[in-house]
Amino acid sequence: MPDAEFIHYEIRDRVAEITMSREPVNAVNHQFLDELLAAYTRARHDTDARAVILSSSCEKAFSAGMDLAMIQGGSGLDLRRFLEKLYFAMHDAQYRMGKPTIAAITQPARAAGMTLAVSCDCIIAAEEYDFGYPEILVGIIPAMHLVHLPRQIGRHKAFELCFTGDPISAKEAEMRGLINYAVPKSQVMDRAREMAEKFASMSPVVMDLGRSAFMRANDFEYRRAIENTVEAICAIIGTDDAQEGLNAFNEKRPPNW
Repeated sequence: MPDAEFIHYEIRDRVAEITMSREPVNAVNHQFLDELLAAYTRARHDTDARAVILSSSCEKAFSAGMDLAMIQGGSGLDLRRFLEKLYFAMHDAQYRMGKPTIAAITQPARAAGMTLAVSCDCIIAAEEYDFGYPEILVGIIPAMHLVHLPRQIGRHKAFELCFTGDPISAKEAEMRGLINYAVPKSQVMDRAREMAEKFASMSPVVMDLGRSAFMRANDFEYRRAIENTVEAICAIIGTDDAQEGLNAFNEKRPPNW
């Protein structure tokens, strides 16, 4: 199976290494998501893979988030089609993977890039960088993270991050339980591979059944909660302020709310 345009797939020591490579910042659009979902499906059915690592080859970002040009001037229906892939199809792919997944973050992550990361079972990140949810700065909301963040780091800190757009350092993210480990950038992939190999050494049958039980036990009505936030962001995208925020971002000027 040949590599896709933006996603590279490789088996290394019983681990499927999936590398995102849409320069310069892995901006997420339909094609990017389709290729990533195909790679996840491939990993699920690949008998040579017992764990999965997701990483980026871009120097500037793990992923800077959604390709905003894709939704500028678009409708709520256009955005809904995209979010159905980013939230629901991505969730289903991870939910049914049957193998542990690890995000290895050696660059900053933002917005939808955080969605890709937190969809994985474990996260190892470079301590030199930070994470962020800057959607509010361009007049939209980090919809999935209104559900995910409060459960991970508490309601009050989650509200601050979602509604100021301020970043959180990898070290603080580790301290608050948002990620597993913050390590020097040079050690991220080694640490991720070490963890993946440990997972891969376990019984694949027990891992599959046990991980499925873990996912069911911790789903917390995810889909219903996300559907509520999707309704909100699809309504927001049609407002004048949302379009002004997107226009201002692309024109590199302050928005005039």
